[in-house]
Amino acid sequence: MPLARPSVRSLGASRIRELMNAGLGRADVLPFWVGEPDEPTPGFIRQAGMDAIAAGDVFYTHNLGIPELREALARYVSRLHRPVDAERIAVTSAGVNALMLVSQLLLDPGDRVVEVVPLWPNLQEIPRILGAHVETVPLSFARSGWTLDTDRLIEALAPGTRALYLNSPNNPTGWTVTREDQAAILAHCRRHCIWIFADDAYERLYFDGGVAPSFLDLAEDGDRVVSTNTFSKSWLMTGWRLGWVVVPASLTADLGKLIEYNTSCAPVFVQRAGVVAVEQGEPVIARTVERFRAARDFLVAGLNATPGIEAALPRGAMYAFFRVDGVDDSLAFCKRLVAGAGLGLAPGSAFGPHGEGFVRWCFASGLERLGDGLERLRRGMHLR
Repeated sequence: MPLARPSVRSLGASRIRELMNAGLGRADVLPFWVGEPDEPTPGFIRQAGMDAIAAGDVFYTHNLGIPELREALARYVSRLHRPVDAERIAVTSAGVNALMLVSQLLLDPGDRVVEVVPLWPNLQEIPRILGAHVETVPLSFARSGWTLDTDRLIEALAPGTRALYLNSPNNPTGWTVTREDQAAILAHCRRHCIWIFADDAYERLYFDGGVAPSFLDLAEDGDRVVSTNTFSKSWLMTGWRLGWVVVPASLTADLGKLIEYNTSCAPVFVQRAGVVAVEQGEPVIARTVERFRAARDFLVAGLNATPGIEAALPRGAMYAFFRVDGVDDSLAFCKRLVAGAGLGLAPGSAFGPHGEGFVRWCFASGLERLGDGLERLRRGMHLR
């Protein structure tokens, strides 16, 4: 019987997708299981995409992206962090595509990589798809917040490690690395020639003011640091599938080859919408952050007022990752919530073994809808 290669067969199927399939066809289910804002892309961004289609911008373009978008992104990144030239930026077909491309660029089968977990499952599986060996360092949970044992992480980043994958602000916990920890991690990785793959998808969804700490704030020319990002979260563009990556200039040409052999290029009309988002979208981000902050505060307070639940206040991203007393099979628990309470949440086990016993709730939603969800959760707690 024909089979896929072993590293693909060994991949775990998405438990979030399994849960969503269990709720298919049920109009009464209130879904908070995927990481997606509840509002559509702002009209001025949609209009830019439609105008580009009307103008006939529907052909192939440069592998690395149209110059207008690369230059706009260079100005954007330079304003948030340190100066970055457009030659260091490549446009990709979504943030997850950026992560796969840089992994293809720098990982060989058998390479050892380290990840901080719990973690978005796509990011856990990408290095495994490429045959790398993944080791994990877990965050610690307390009602006061998720924390990283930086000494433990640095110990795990032993000589010979190829790369560190770090998603901050983190999906699913909202944990955000501190500037001090970033400096210590970067110094260690410099000494041992370890690459840092920074997934910065949520850097603008940060509730402590400004932009979340980024390795781009600290990295110097020649540092082994790549930063991937996406238009999905900051500008409410999940369905557009547009992202970018910042790499050392020495990697750009080879990255262009991989884009050619993966997707050739991101669609031009999508990139035109991206230009408008970057250049005119700051009010969108400001409104979104304040809206999500109110949603976060409302939801976490409601969760902590529910017997049997403990939740920490996330510093960034758009999720509450909360512990449920007595739950040792979060997938089964979430299936019961779907069946018995009409509530769709993501099981913590979807984010690796260290997520078991927890549940993720995407709070990118209005307060009334979140309140309805809390009532359903409280009813569902009695289904165990």
